[in-house]
Amino acid sequence: MAQDLESLTAALLDAARTAGAETADALAVEGSAVSVDVRNGALEQAERAEGVDLGLRVLIGRRQACVSASDTRPETIAEMAARAVAMAREAPEDPGAGLADPADLAGDRDAAVLELADPAGDPAPAALEEDARAAEAAARAVAGVSQIQGASAGYSRRRLHLAASNGFSGGYARTGRSTSCVAISGEGLGMERDYAAESRVFQADLPGAAEIGRLAGERAAARANPRRPKTGAYPVLFDERIAASLTGHLLGAVNGTAIARGASWLMDAMDTQVLPAGLSLVEDPHRKRVSGSRPFDAEGLATAARPIVEDGVLRRWVLDLATARKLGLESTANAARGPSAPPSPSVSNIALTQGDRGRSELMAEMGTGLLVTSLIGSTINPTTGDYSRGASGFWVENGEIAYPVNECTIAGNLRDMLLRITPANDARRHLSHVVPSLLVEGLTLAGE
Repeated sequence: MAQDLESLTAALLDAARTAGAETADALAVEGSAVSVDVRNGALEQAERAEGVDLGLRVLIGRRQACVSASDTRPETIAEMAARAVAMAREAPEDPGAGLADPADLAGDRDAAVLELADPAGDPAPAALEEDARAAEAAARAVAGVSQIQGASAGYSRRRLHLAASNGFSGGYARTGRSTSCVAISGEGLGMERDYAAESRVFQADLPGAAEIGRLAGERAAARANPRRPKTGAYPVLFDERIAASLTGHLLGAVNGTAIARGASWLMDAMDTQVLPAGLSLVEDPHRKRVSGSRPFDAEGLATAARPIVEDGVLRRWVLDLATARKLGLESTANAARGPSAPPSPSVSNIALTQGDRGRSELMAEMGTGLLVTSLIGSTINPTTGDYSRGASGFWVENGEIAYPVNECTIAGNLRDMLLRITPANDARRHLSHVVPSLLVEGLTLAGE
């Protein structure tokens, strides 16, 4: 049965005041999720989870503490508040702790315009099973596929409400529908695996299950009989599926937590060139039907579209209130949180400027090199940006795919790598991180 989340957060704040908190904020989250797994044409597993989670943060001066529970009874709420206040009295002072100024709170808290929740009813488990079966059957029908590791379909619906003693109160709902499939080619020690997966906020936007399964099968079959690539310095083309990992390293380096700790390879890079001229990395939390969108952040501040990198130049850090205060700056409304922890900075939707050529044209440009479709493990030095990752994909000769490769390592330095990227034009616009395939010149490749 649906809970009144606004009333629950109000009860948490009342309990916090009664227990002795000076200020407080509360988060209530209600959600349900259904997932169905199919293997070898038979139902392997079906799960349903639902519940309500409560989170309370109390502050006494600059001391804070967080507690959480999944029990909504009044006695539990009172006990949560009493424990949180007792913990806060013993906590060390945090110079960045504190709620937002009421004058800075988001005025427009209506998320309806963002279309984050599908008005269609929840799908029946049988419909999810049908999607999983269709994906598996399509993958199995691809020549060269020896087996299917599994196919899955799922649906989730989630509501949240945030309230604080500074007067903020707001909430919204999210939904998601997904289908995925993992296919295998080869036998024994020669098996190779690949996948395809799609997720959408609105069920009607999700591609057909058979299309997803077919793509998983084709990807797995293409990876059969891999070799180790040559060792040396070569251009590397990061496929669109994994290219966002490169911008992810940049976003990690400009995160306020890393900057406040002095542990970032971009510490000295503000207002300097970090991407090639002409490329921008823009955050836009207001894109419709995208999972990362939100009308306000986890501290009640209004979100807005703004560049992180503009024309190749780094323009801002990613900050919540605490990290902004420590750095003597203003929050960029990037706070995120769960019920059991205080806010911390995090990006929502980002998009990198796309190029004017497709992936095949970038392959033709690089001539000989590596097309990476999968990354395995990582060794990233957060203070120097030194980069080393295991990789697999395809060797490219004369601008064409020659054969699949695995068991290799690519290495470089992120600051140098990002300054040498060339983007393709193949980014999927429904994703939260819209990043196309990226060609990076001159990486070190360790293979045979």
